[in-house]
Amino acid sequence: MLVVRPAGPADLDDLYELAVRSGRGFTSLPEHEPTLRERLRISELSFSGELPPQECWYTLMLEDETEGEILGVSGVHAAVGLKRPFFSFRVVTLAQSSSIIGLRFDHRALVLVNECTGWTEVGSLFLKPERRKGGAGRLLAQSRYMLIGAEPDRFAEMVLAELRGWFDKDDHAPFWEHVSSKFFRLPFDEADRMSASTDGQFILDLAPRHPIYLELLPAAACEAVGRVHEDGAAAQAMLVSEGFRYAGMVDIFDAGPTVSCPKEDIRTVRDALHRTVRVGEPDEGRTALLSTDCVKGFRAVRARAELVDEQAVIAAETADALKLKPGDRVRVKS
Repeated sequence: MLVVRPAGPADLDDLYELAVRSGRGFTSLPEHEPTLRERLRISELSFSGELPPQECWYTLMLEDETEGEILGVSGVHAAVGLKRPFFSFRVVTLAQSSSIIGLRFDHRALVLVNECTGWTEVGSLFLKPERRKGGAGRLLAQSRYMLIGAEPDRFAEMVLAELRGWFDKDDHAPFWEHVSSKFFRLPFDEADRMSASTDGQFILDLAPRHPIYLELLPAAACEAVGRVHEDGAAAQAMLVSEGFRYAGMVDIFDAGPTVSCPKEDIRTVRDALHRTVRVGEPDEGRTALLSTDCVKGFRAVRARAELVDEQAVIAAETADALKLKPGDRVRVKS
């Protein structure tokens, strides 16, 4: 059975392997062992309740418990931008006109903003390519919303996700090469690593202060604005299915789109039900997303479940995977 569970310091080797396999531009999974070690430390403290809610960053691992193999990772950052700036480019329209010559123009431009401060971020979704089938990716993605729905007061009213931006066939990021690199004067990989492993002061120091007119950029850079990496198409589709929509903002390095949704409108958060566990033989035709109903010791699986009155009938092996016993509370999303 595949189980989503909290990550901790013991997962460092597996998390590093996933970071290496995730490739360029996956900022939240840097190939930097000290950063990953610190993230796992914070995850352990977050799940144990030893950090203030706004400082929590929950990392989730997808594990095949039968094989003892880690298949993927995802995460929920309770509140971004509080200890380090969370910058984006907002895509705006600047209208200019002249009554003298009777002309009016609309120019698209990028403006540096820091307007998502305090929002919750879902991200770090990565699954080993050979295991991207059979619903494993959806389980991993939806587990983040089950976590949010378990104790919604721990999370912000708005939830965002940043999607990896476009890279060409030669693995180059056109937006970085034509735009952002002119301000940061660093190799992309170095800037990406610093973004994940430092307090972000270099972004505050070096990012452009004035609007960037898209019409002045090469076509490759313009076309990359708001365009998703080909490996991120499935993640984008799952976010859209949950109710996330383009927020008019893009990443300052690769121009990948930011999507957002009010917490209570996320489909899995909204539609999941609270029920009491009853161990038995559920209807074989009904498969559901199941999770514990609290952050501490959070676990999630996809398994057969039958709703009877206020109870959820689940198999003994499902109860064991969730570490629940009869009478405990469980969250169910059909």
